[in-house]
Amino acid sequence: MIEIFIILFLFAFVAFYRVKKGESLYKFVVNQTSNIYNKYAPYSFKVVREKVKELGQEYTPKQYLMQLITFGGGGFLISYLYFYNPIISIIYTLVVIAMLPYLAYLRCKRIYSEFIFEQIQVYVTNTIMEFQTTQSFVKALEGVYSSGVLQDPVLSDVKVMIDLAYQYGEVDKSIEYMNDKYSFYMTKNMHQLFLQITKEGSNDTGEVLENMLQDIDMLVEGVYRDRMDRQNFHKQFVQYGLMLYLLVMLIQYLLGVDVYLQLLTNPIVSVALHIIVLFNSYFLLSGEKYYNENVGAE
Repeated sequence: MIEIFIILFLFAFVAFYRVKKGESLYKFVVNQTSNIYNKYAPYSFKVVREKVKELGQEYTPKQYLMQLITFGGGGFLISYLYFYNPIISIIYTLVVIAMLPYLAYLRCKRIYSEFIFEQIQVYVTNTIMEFQTTQSFVKALEGVYSSGVLQDPVLSDVKVMIDLAYQYGEVDKSIEYMNDKYSFYMTKNMHQLFLQITKEGSNDTGEVLENMLQDIDMLVEGVYRDRMDRQNFHKQFVQYGLMLYLLVMLIQYLLGVDVYLQLLTNPIVSVALHIIVLFNSYFLLSGEKYYNENVGAE
């Protein structure tokens, strides 16, 4: 137990030192975290995070600090219940804290992917409606671009499509550019239809376009329904993962704490417990990765 008091003393000393210098501990932690992020975060993370901030869905510094305290404290408590060793618990706590930027990246990536899907839906729907009026794919793109319904980066990509169409005098390069940038079925199907109309012509496209709009509505409805199901499953998944960690409390209850502490002196038991903790952590992290990366766009 003496190690725990030493750790608490060191933490209190750092907090007192910062207060004496006129800087709050909260502000110190936030500033240091921001400096590390700006120095080491990959470019893709910064771009995605900026868009999430623009959408108003980025965590505030206070929320990030609470996340750090919650995860760090939880990591320390759980590891201490397993090993009753503050040094090991500190190591696990540092590992947990080190994973927080990755979890933030996964969350931002999910929000960004959902935003892109919604923008692509708006792009496809409005392009079809504009085409029904103009009967020209390029004119439809210009109408969507100037309508104000799109945001960057999709807005800028539509401008690139328009420029490519005028540069080459055809829509092939524009469609190829957009299909490579956003690999969605609804964009590819719409582009294929417009490419066919442009190349071969068509006497009556109204019914085909109306059917495509209905298909898009059904697709979007399915995506949002899937998103709600995934959110509910994610909550249950996290609860289940946490319960796996706390099974050690059941073991100690059945064996008794004294017997459990004697078992910890056996290197084989200690290694087995480390494997259990790491396996549970990998299980939870893999689930978080799947939930945030596979957003079920189509």
